[in-house]
Amino acid sequence: MNVIGDLLNGFGTVLAPQNLLLAALGVTLGTFIGVLPGIGPALTIALLLPVTFNFSDPTGAFIMFAGIYYGAMYGGSTTSILINTPGESASVATAIEGHQMARRGRARAALATAAIGSFVAGTISTVLLTFVARPIGELAVTFQAPDYFALTVLAMVSVTALVGRSLLRGLMSLVTGLFIGLIGLDSLTGQPRFTFGVPLLNDGVNIVIVIVGLFAIGETLHVLAQGRTHKEEVAPLEDGSARTGWLSRKDWSRSWPAWLRGAALGFPFGTLPAGGAEVPTFLSYTYEKHRSKHREEFGRGAIEGVAGPEAANNASFSGVLVPLLTLGIPTSATAAVMLAAFQIFNLQPGPQLFDTSSELVWALIASLYVGNVMLLALNLPLIRLWVKVLQVPRPLLYSGILVFATLGVYAASANLTEVLLAYGIGIVGFFMRQFDFPIAPAILGVILGPMMEEQLRRTLLISNGDLSVIVTRPLSLSLLLAAAVALVLPYLPKALARLRGKNADDRHKLAFADED
Repeated sequence: MNVIGDLLNGFGTVLAPQNLLLAALGVTLGTFIGVLPGIGPALTIALLLPVTFNFSDPTGAFIMFAGIYYGAMYGGSTTSILINTPGESASVATAIEGHQMARRGRARAALATAAIGSFVAGTISTVLLTFVARPIGELAVTFQAPDYFALTVLAMVSVTALVGRSLLRGLMSLVTGLFIGLIGLDSLTGQPRFTFGVPLLNDGVNIVIVIVGLFAIGETLHVLAQGRTHKEEVAPLEDGSARTGWLSRKDWSRSWPAWLRGAALGFPFGTLPAGGAEVPTFLSYTYEKHRSKHREEFGRGAIEGVAGPEAANNASFSGVLVPLLTLGIPTSATAAVMLAAFQIFNLQPGPQLFDTSSELVWALIASLYVGNVMLLALNLPLIRLWVKVLQVPRPLLYSGILVFATLGVYAASANLTEVLLAYGIGIVGFFMRQFDFPIAPAILGVILGPMMEEQLRRTLLISNGDLSVIVTRPLSLSLLLAAAVALVLPYLPKALARLRGKNADDRHKLAFADED
């Protein structure tokens, strides 16, 4: 009953006219930018992070960010279906069947099942988030400094091991992030670290600069260098009456079980370190393909192949919020960007957040329900508008992103040096993409590195310098063992292939993308 009362209070906050407007703005912006190829939710929120400096109350900012995330996740399905170009990695599975449906003249049905599936799965996963977040937060109160140190190690190791094709590249990306995160004055001794005599760096590198540089500037330079600026071939929408875009009775009967199964897969995977949305979307697609009574349609436009992955994609977002809000641990690049937004307002997600900022947390959760409804109401009638957005010339689009990123950093700092620093980090991000270095470990290193250092120092103070306390506590030992398993897990398929006498190479390594 306490949970329901807190949720009703959250609805009272969200339904205020100003917050409703921010929620609507978030889902509209998220969908608009998510529709554009190659621009996922992490980049979208990164671009808008500087805007939060104008918010006196963080509640409105997070209501808007939640809408942006949901909108961008759905927007990625539009590009997947219409031009076979996923907006972010979690929409790759949707593209397999969605674009084939579009080529067969069923683009509206594909877009409709994606939109309705997103609504159904998003609502189910938000209900689960509502009832599991506080109990997990209460459990997290029992965590001590060694446990938090082990938890940060698990988060960083698992993401580094599972993202990208090379563990060495992942570790180098993580070390780069740790280096940037430790720049500034030592919190214990006050001594400058890695400042190279530059007074501006005594306060460290602003996380907004790092995120805008790595995501917005780095991604834009990479796309331009790849020459991916040609006009895309957009699948036409079939003509029809005002009811076109909704599903036939047969489509409904084939879609709704896939929505439920996708939601059941997406939420738990989102809560895991390095879970994200790629794993459940591909699992959902594979499962739907094997159990379908219409298996012959797969590869030619099976509607279950769109419904299941899109449901898993959106359900994973609510799952990602569980460790973020209760433990302060981001399990994806976008969650890391949202954690940075919390830090801008001097808020630290974790077990105390439900007590210190209860109104904010429950307003954020309530906004997910409201944003879901808005997203459905927005996207079904405006399919033709999003098709027009896909025709924006690519040079104009990416030039605009660079301009917006530059203005955002300058508006946040009013310092030209920090703009140059953002471009320097952006060039680093550009080369990381050119040479296939994952970005997510670097972001986690910047954000979690200082937290890991603080918890390690606190552990040493409590234990009088005895490091063995980390492995003698059952919880911290369990987390470290889980980190060790995460380190070897990606190479398990390769080992199994060799045991079966097959030729094994790097393609057998279990790996996922890191855009979401």
